[in-house]
Amino acid sequence: MYPAWLRWVVIAVLVVFGAGIAFATYFYVKLGRRVDARLAAGPFSGTVSILSGPRYAWGPDETVVERPPELITSMDGDKERRLVHYRDIPANLVHAVISAEDKHFFYHDGFDLLRMAKAAWVDVREGRKEQGASTLSMQLARGLWLDPDKSWKRKTKELLITLHLEEKLSKQQIFEDYANLVYLGRRGPFSIQGFGEAAHAYFGKDISQVDNSEAALLAGLVQRPSYFNPYRYPDRARERRNVVLALMRDNHYLTAAQYAAALAEPVHVIEAQAGSMQDQYFVDFVNHELEGSLEYAGKQTRTVETTLDPDLQKAAEEAVRTGMAKVDAILRKRKGAPIPPGQPQVALVALDPHTGEIKALVGGRNYAASQLNRALAERQPGSVFKPVVYAAALATAVNGGNQVFTPATILQDAPTTFSFNGQSYQPKNFEDEFMGAVTLRSALVHSLNVASVSLAQQVGYKKVASLAAQLGLDGVEPTPAMALGSYDATPVEIAGAYTAFANHGVRVSPTAIAVARAADGAVLYRHEPDGVPVLDPRVAYLMVNIMQDVLRNGTGAAARATGFTLPAAGKTGTSRDGWFAGFTTRLECIVWVGFDDGRNLNLEGARSALPIWTEFMKGAAHLPNYAGAAAFTAPSGIVSAKICPECGQLAGADCPDPHEEVFISGTQPGAACALKPPVDADGDKDQYRSATGLRVTNQAPATANQDATSSSTANPVPPAGPNR
Repeated sequence: MYPAWLRWVVIAVLVVFGAGIAFATYFYVKLGRRVDARLAAGPFSGTVSILSGPRYAWGPDETVVERPPELITSMDGDKERRLVHYRDIPANLVHAVISAEDKHFFYHDGFDLLRMAKAAWVDVREGRKEQGASTLSMQLARGLWLDPDKSWKRKTKELLITLHLEEKLSKQQIFEDYANLVYLGRRGPFSIQGFGEAAHAYFGKDISQVDNSEAALLAGLVQRPSYFNPYRYPDRARERRNVVLALMRDNHYLTAAQYAAALAEPVHVIEAQAGSMQDQYFVDFVNHELEGSLEYAGKQTRTVETTLDPDLQKAAEEAVRTGMAKVDAILRKRKGAPIPPGQPQVALVALDPHTGEIKALVGGRNYAASQLNRALAERQPGSVFKPVVYAAALATAVNGGNQVFTPATILQDAPTTFSFNGQSYQPKNFEDEFMGAVTLRSALVHSLNVASVSLAQQVGYKKVASLAAQLGLDGVEPTPAMALGSYDATPVEIAGAYTAFANHGVRVSPTAIAVARAADGAVLYRHEPDGVPVLDPRVAYLMVNIMQDVLRNGTGAAARATGFTLPAAGKTGTSRDGWFAGFTTRLECIVWVGFDDGRNLNLEGARSALPIWTEFMKGAAHLPNYAGAAAFTAPSGIVSAKICPECGQLAGADCPDPHEEVFISGTQPGAACALKPPVDADGDKDQYRSATGLRVTNQAPATANQDATSSSTANPVPPAGPNR
């Protein structure tokens, strides 16, 4: 007989052992359910693949060929990940990874006992924990389901999850998930997750194209991505790559010749933070649109087909790069404190004005340096807002009012003090130059500030503010300062407003999302233009016709001087920043240039934003989808008449400079010009005087910076810096 104490020891051991088995079984089942739930949903179900729109190329016989969308990136929060399947991973990368991380991966059941024993022995001998013995399965279990702490509880969970993964998944499935999970460094503000994204980030290649040297470099990064960063520490990266190559040779994955050839290859990676990252501003805008809308009909969005045109995006980035270099050069020549390089910022939004689809977007000069998306930043639009004032005026021909305004209506551009809510407001023209009596057309073409405020007052501030709201420019208050663009708007909002001019009076909302799909490919959302009629088509045409003159002989004439020849319309703007908004029948583009901190750029839109717009539109003109911009056509109900620019009436026999003007039928002048040019003693005809007696000066037409203004005395609203 065994002694009683021994029986109790045996019972205690059995109880403890049984409790341990029960405990392990409980957690195995519990963790297994958790693992199964994520595997069923997809281990990377939070990842959204973002694709470009189709791109177009010239085909045979100058036909246009459509190419399928391309993957821009795959995002999972602050992680960039390009999901790959095992079949897409080249054998050399598989061999490199298992050689460096888990030599017996395809033969063990989740644990490499021999390697674990060896690692433990080395740690004991060295007196510190340096050796890793985690298999790929264990690394996957830890990365997908566990926190990075090193407690015994976490290690126990890791072992149990590893057992479950080995039971549920094939080795190929485990490797595939590991290949999509592993952290391999950072690109700007984002972490690089998975070999698919790493191949693109470091080599600009699809994963299927990496060679032996590149495969070894990627596999070597797994151990310590920051320490072996090939941009910062190329020598370390090369040494680590060579270690992996040697392991591949020792494991018979490389012949002696292949090993020697790969060893001789330099560590070659594409330029750090390459320009291709600039499209991340567009991706951010996509994410901005997706917020709160990732689910449609209860299904999670997994793929987003965007509206981006990759070729147009490249043209935008190039125009921004060259244009901002010129802005820097101008600012450096000024006296005073030097401007640190790269400080003036930029935004560019290009869209199809008929659908609202954003085709290119730049939100700043360098996404890696600053993730602030200036396309969504609110700034004073300055004179690019003026077309709203003039459209409200011309709409009186359709909607009625105390006075019907036409492009030939005479406005006064002279020093004027406006009263509003008991306060005075005195806008000034650039360099205090005034043109006297001018037509409504000329006032907008030369961006005359006093005339614009006067027009807003005559039309009614509330009517102008109401139209602004219909155009998507919320927050505009009915004050005199409104006429000069003193209320903030984003470049995207300005782009949306201008679609009404380019789209026959119908405003469409800007969007970057064309189609959203579920994991099974089912269409969850498809963009349909939300066209809202805001302007009568005839009013929209009059505005387009006038804004064409801005580019012909107004504040935007520099665009024509540099070789941009397509039919186009637009408007310059200068507040504290520089703006230009313009369009053809196929493409609309808004450009903003300024400082993030609101400092005054002191550079007119014609010299800051317009050159960027021009270069971009010239680049777009070479692309098949935008090359065929046609002339703007008038809708029915538009008539033309030859008028006298001095009085706005039908041209008389003695008018020295009559010109054709367009009108909504029924609003054209009915009387002929009655002004007679007086004759001087020398027999020359004197200059005309308007009906008000204001004489037109001999000064040259307003230059491109005429749209700048400042105010004196009390500025009713807003109290922020002066409007320009």
